[in-house]
Amino acid sequence: MSDQSVAVDTPWERVADSIEFIPAEYSSLNQPESVAQEMLRCGPAEINRLVAAGLPFEERSGVLHFDLNDLYNLGMYSHTSKTQPELAFRMLFRFTGRPVDELLRTKTWDFQVRLECADCAGEAPWRLEEPDIARFGGSIENVTAPAPGSSSAEYTATVTTTGALTPVVSPELRKLTSEYLAAGYRWQMIPVPMQADYALVHELGATSCIAASLLLAERFRGAGYRAEAKRGWFCGVLGGALDLPHASVEVEDDDGKVKTIDIAKAQLAARLSASTGAFQELCLGSIYNKVIPSTASGNADLGYHDCGSRTPVHVRADIRSAR
Repeated sequence: MSDQSVAVDTPWERVADSIEFIPAEYSSLNQPESVAQEMLRCGPAEINRLVAAGLPFEERSGVLHFDLNDLYNLGMYSHTSKTQPELAFRMLFRFTGRPVDELLRTKTWDFQVRLECADCAGEAPWRLEEPDIARFGGSIENVTAPAPGSSSAEYTATVTTTGALTPVVSPELRKLTSEYLAAGYRWQMIPVPMQADYALVHELGATSCIAASLLLAERFRGAGYRAEAKRGWFCGVLGGALDLPHASVEVEDDDGKVKTIDIAKAQLAARLSASTGAFQELCLGSIYNKVIPSTASGNADLGYHDCGSRTPVHVRADIRSAR
């Protein structure tokens, strides 16, 4: 099937109407039309149709520029099975249909994080909300923390994770989780600053990892439970080529133990296939070896540079399987 035949058969206006575009205050219109065509496997005529259907853009030097999240979401929900986001999603989550035993064994990761201070005001110490893995049975070794400097820095370590079956036992926690999953929120790729505004995200009928965890933690606290959304990293994502924001909820269950609820991964797995039921249940209280929790709360940054710049530090992770 040619790129053009995919494009002709795709009702892009309907696809555009099915998602929420990123609001202007959170949007970064920095992806040229050539990237849009490549991601969506379409031509200029289809891009024009999307613009007419409301896709936000900015024209610079005669070239249209778009937000990467908007392009990802359009591809994700195009139902062509050919766009880059759809192919990446299927590859990323194919493990969710396999036996969960593989996710419970010990696994070691080469963990590398790059911190970038775009508007750096000079040399200063760096701070990373580090992997918080020991309390979940894992370990961290060979840490190389960044020395004081300017503009950019790296943090590297060897991180060992493991899994454990610790399902939620509280009927109330399961009820609140089920209600959230049944509410019909549509998962979308959303900028991290916008996800912190989780009320806005859900008012739009959308959800994403951080926003979902923040709202669910709030509902757990409203029901009398101690709960907090926590950020972290999702490992082995296309060999480190795709760095997705990750968060989950840590909640004290009726048995007195802290359980981890990875609500967004459960939602995404359900969208992929009905055969992912075992993984969806794993996400409701248990831990698995493809996640590295951090010390950061759900709506906090992962990295800081004490140079005085008001621009948040950009943190990009490259996490690959060591063995």
